[in-house]
Amino acid sequence: MRFASYAEALNWLESHADFERLAPNHQLVPSLDPIRDTLAQFADPQSDYPTIHITGTNGKGTTTTITSALLRATGLRVGTFTSPDLHAVNERIAVNGEPIDDEAFIGVLERLSDVETVTGITLTRFELLTVAAFLHFSDEGVDVGVIEVGLGGTWDSTNVINSDVAVLTNVDLDHTAVLGPTVSAIASDKVGIFRSDSIAIVATTNAIVVQIAQRKADELGATLWKLGDEFVLEENELALGGRAISLRTPYAHYDEVFVALHGIHQGVNAASAIVAAEAFLGRALGDDVITSTLRHVLMPGRMEIISRNPLIVVDGAHNPAGVRALVATLDGAFDVRGQRRCVLGMLTGRDLDDMLTPLVGAGFSEFYCCAPSSPRAVPARELVTTLERLGATAYEHPSARAALAHARERSTDDDLIIVTGSLYLVAEVRGDVLHVASRHLS
Repeated sequence: MRFASYAEALNWLESHADFERLAPNHQLVPSLDPIRDTLAQFADPQSDYPTIHITGTNGKGTTTTITSALLRATGLRVGTFTSPDLHAVNERIAVNGEPIDDEAFIGVLERLSDVETVTGITLTRFELLTVAAFLHFSDEGVDVGVIEVGLGGTWDSTNVINSDVAVLTNVDLDHTAVLGPTVSAIASDKVGIFRSDSIAIVATTNAIVVQIAQRKADELGATLWKLGDEFVLEENELALGGRAISLRTPYAHYDEVFVALHGIHQGVNAASAIVAAEAFLGRALGDDVITSTLRHVLMPGRMEIISRNPLIVVDGAHNPAGVRALVATLDGAFDVRGQRRCVLGMLTGRDLDDMLTPLVGAGFSEFYCCAPSSPRAVPARELVTTLERLGATAYEHPSARAALAHARERSTDDDLIIVTGSLYLVAEVRGDVLHVASRHLS
């Protein structure tokens, strides 16, 4: 099929099942056969380059982005697949930090459409984007692909690669309807990305997770590098504008490296990325590569300052662990002499008390609630009711724009406004404030 425009190609993509927007889901009998069969029609482009595979409940996007940046700094041509996107689906597929352009994006979707017609195999939207990424990286002749898992590990569509390095950032309760109701069940799913004769990295000290990872590595004959053993984050301290970390890896020692990201969790993510890149290279990155990369690293939508006077920070914390990390980051990360206010919107699938109790305890004077632009949005009234029950002051608004306007109206230049609860909400607010137009279908 030939598409006359980017919009037409996007319409075709959006005609496929989208479990990211509707609800995370798996088939009753999960299978990777449809995506494997589709990739076979293209002669398995995912095998044309080595890969690093990254999973985890939180932090996998940041770890993927930093790992890619570090490898680019060594002179490699790097393909990066991430999710979700903020303003355009092109953001998910990048080579050397540049998102796929419209012409190339249309081209890969045309090829996918033709194969779908010939084979009768209908993939989900995320599966199509996964194949599109693998095709684009093959077309572009990348030296390495850094691939972020969409959901879980074992049955995620990205788990058709035979990675040289696999990274598990952490495990917490999220997407329990799909991955299982316990940390043990979720960890067992996530370690499904480990491969034999490869290096698996575990960036958590949770004893249950480490035990499951070790058992999987032993079963496969993989080498396991564990946080606190094979690599040690010796310091992870607050610094002006970010973090200062000291790290010992199997290849080197790095002392007081500045990371231009806020939050103790970002220090761990940066350390994980360094170790992942070194595991892939089989050598130390060196001080120059690490220092120059981490001082300029950017993560849009993750503890990102988008305006000042008042200070407005967007953070896509969308599960209890992410909210706890946000709250832990607030103290000391920003020089705020005024009040804390919160623009809040969430999707269904999380326990409201687990999400909101840490925020109420963080000292926000007021909450401005709205429903993100998603079929799974929690109604603003439901957020207000829960917040009021927890003892907070909360207001209901018909849109993200109205919620932010009210927060700004009631703020002084010394106040802090945090926008959080969903990446969909973050994308809306970030786009409005920074004047970045959304390229998603309305």
